[in-house]
Amino acid sequence: MKKTTWIAVAFCAAVIAYLVISSFQPKAFRCKVCITFRGVQDCRTASADTEMDARRTATTNACAQLTSGVTLTSQCENTPPDSVEWLK
Repeated sequence: MKKTTWIAVAFCAAVIAYLVISSFQPKAFRCKVCITFRGVQDCRTASADTEMDARRTATTNACAQLTSGVTLTSQCENTPPDSVEWLK
């Protein structure tokens, strides 16, 4: 094989290894957010390096199950959550 092919393969392997390793590292903050939107409730758990990112990700995940479309998703994400539970 050509040298450039080996470099490309090594680069792809490095990226995949980084993604696998970083996904298994525990995050500092983990929370469960419950949201009711248009009469339906959903709860989702997320973890991240900051409190704000963990809460935002859990909210986004819950709203993804409750809505479809950009407008409804935006409205849902701006709805105050019913509860936010910080997990260990």
